[in-house]
Amino acid sequence: QVHLVESGGGLVQAGDSLRLSCAASGRTFSTYAMAWFRQTPGKEREFIAAISQGGGRQYYTDSLKGRFTISRDNAKNTVYLQMNSLKPEDTAVYYCAAGQGVSWEINRVAGISYAYWGQGTQVTVSS
Repeated sequence: QVHLVESGGGLVQAGDSLRLSCAASGRTFSTYAMAWFRQTPGKEREFIAAISQGGGRQYYTDSLKGRFTISRDNAKNTVYLQMNSLKPEDTAVYYCAAGQGVSWEINRVAGISYAYWGQGTQVTVSS
């Protein structure tokens, strides 16, 4: 089992940068692929990015590629999301998630492919 805790959210201005962290418990972190999602009220959860177990492969939703970067440090059991040039429309609750196996390889953008989720961290971008 993996317990995930996000941090780093807050209130920023448009154009600012922010780095989110997701700390995982347990000794099996490196066996999980990790991802970031976000959700705003009344909207479906949106896939942002995913990273493979070793960190060698990253995947992004097209609309955010170039502004957001996912990375991980397996020695620290932590995955990160660097967000640059933030816009008001980036305002959301951001969640990290852990997944593994065939389901993740087949459909890494779907929430159902991830077995463990953090509680979320709020990011608010003011104009």
